[in-house]
Amino acid sequence: MNVVAFNGSPRREGNTAQLLQTVLAPLQKAGADCRVIQVGGEVLRGCTACQTCRKLQNQRCVFDDDMVNDCIAKMVEADAILIGSPTYFANVTTETKALIDRAGYVLRGSGNPLSRKIGAAVVAVRRAGAMPTFHGINDFFLINDMVVPGSGYWNLGVGRAEGDVQQDDEGLATMSRLGENILWLLRNLKNQ
Repeated sequence: MNVVAFNGSPRREGNTAQLLQTVLAPLQKAGADCRVIQVGGEVLRGCTACQTCRKLQNQRCVFDDDMVNDCIAKMVEADAILIGSPTYFANVTTETKALIDRAGYVLRGSGNPLSRKIGAAVVAVRRAGAMPTFHGINDFFLINDMVVPGSGYWNLGVGRAEGDVQQDDEGLATMSRLGENILWLLRNLKNQ
C-alpha cells in the first residue's frame, strides 16, 4: 500500500500537516508506505494550457523547473493520494492549485492513470470558507475518475495558530476515521 500526501500549506508543521499525519496514522500502523510531500511554500508555476503534455502523452509537464513532475510521478505510483490545504480566502493555496491544475491536465491527457485510485481532501480552516477548499480538491479527484471516501463529516480541522487543530476533537476524529476508511478501501480494492 503506497500512500502519498501533499501538504499545500507553507507551514511545514502547521495545522494542515498535523491533520495529514492524523489521517496517515492508521495507515502507517497497518504497514502502508506513507510519504508527505511539501508543496506549500515552494515555487510552482500554474498551467499555461500549452497542450504539449497532450501531444507528448508522457505523463510530464513541459515545464521542468519546479517539483510538479516529481509530484505527478508520485501520484502515478501511489494507491491513495491525499491533498491537504489550509483555507486561503475560501479556497486552496496557490501552490495546491498549481499542483491540481498541472497534474490534472497532464494525467488526463496521458491515459488518466489516476482512474480508480483513492483520493481524499484534508482541509485546515480558521473559521469559515472550508467547503470551497474541500470541493476544489475533491473535484480534482472526481474528474480523474478516482474513488473518494467519506469520513462521517467533512474532512476539515479548525484552528488558527500552529497546533490549534489538536484542540479540535471532532476534526481529529474525522481525520482518523478517514485514514481507517482509506485503509479499508485499499484492502478491499486490492482483492478485486
